[in-house]
Amino acid sequence: MQNNSDMTAVILAGGLGIRLQSVVSDKPKVLAEVSGRPFLAYLLEQVAAAGFRDVVLCTGYMAEKVQDCFGRAYGPLQISYSREDKPLGTGGALRWALLDISSDTVLVMNGDSYIEVDLSAYVSWFFQKKCRAALLLTKVPDAARYGRVILNEDEDVVAFKEKQEGSGAGWINAGVYLIERSLIASIPTGIPYSLEREFFPALAGKGLLGFCTEGRFIDIGTPESYAQTEAFFCGKEQ
Repeated sequence: MQNNSDMTAVILAGGLGIRLQSVVSDKPKVLAEVSGRPFLAYLLEQVAAAGFRDVVLCTGYMAEKVQDCFGRAYGPLQISYSREDKPLGTGGALRWALLDISSDTVLVMNGDSYIEVDLSAYVSWFFQKKCRAALLLTKVPDAARYGRVILNEDEDVVAFKEKQEGSGAGWINAGVYLIERSLIASIPTGIPYSLEREFFPALAGKGLLGFCTEGRFIDIGTPESYAQTEAFFCGKEQ
């Protein structure tokens, strides 16, 4: 039986957050405040609640502010930092963190979005499926901003559809991944590389699976979506 405390969780927290800088200019995106707490705290609490104990934060832009805020521990979590010297993209940042990853399977999360989900159920499903990589998917009424993920009846991801106007409801990438460490090792090192645009599309139809949930989802990538976070997390404060 899989024990989540034996797995490394990696949170991608190095983005510039250019679109958000008109409302959050003095700190990195992951430290944007929601009900008086940094957004990243909500992700760390979700990871801790699922039994994870080892977290790597991939930092870049204003990295020292993230480390000053969270230090080496948060509740039961032990935190280490993988700081990129130049922007490496989501895939490049994950590859850069490889030496800090101790488990054969890794939970990877985008640091600027949150999905209501039972992470332990996701992990259990992953090991039952015996796959090497998986995306957590959620259904939204308008997938135009995100792009769609297309599945077959066996939960295989078979295609990614680009963002397009008027696309209607669909399954989207919710930014929470389970990936075997050996696949992360295949990512080119030291150069910009995207999980969303390069890594996962290359795996479509080749064993990449999608775990579907209809849990509430939010990202803080734009001033408009960030403005909705207070209401989203209402009642979640500890």
